[in-house]
Amino acid sequence: MAVIIKYVVERNGVERMTFTSKKEADAYDKMLDIAEALEDMLTKVDVPLSEQQVESLALEIAKQKDDFVSVLKGGKVAPKANAKNKSENEKASDPDKVTKIKQA
Repeated sequence: MAVIIKYVVERNGVERMTFTSKKEADAYDKMLDIAEALEDMLTKVDVPLSEQQVESLALEIAKQKDDFVSVLKGGKVAPKANAKNKSENEKASDPDKVTKIKQA
């Protein structure tokens, strides 16, 4: 019989993710802490967002925090070498698939 150690990240009594490494579990827990703090910030902005949109946006920003920090400091996001991201970037640059932002 094998003994397997599992690290479980739990939030508000709900099991969110299970890891085999403490380092990965701690990193995921920290990302959830960041997302939670971002949710608090996003609920205060003057943009109408649903609760689900706030949660999703906060989680995505937390997942890509290094890129966001770089941009907020005036830098640029390094291009990803992944082919999947490249195809997504090409789709986003297609003018027919870009939603125009309305000017107030």
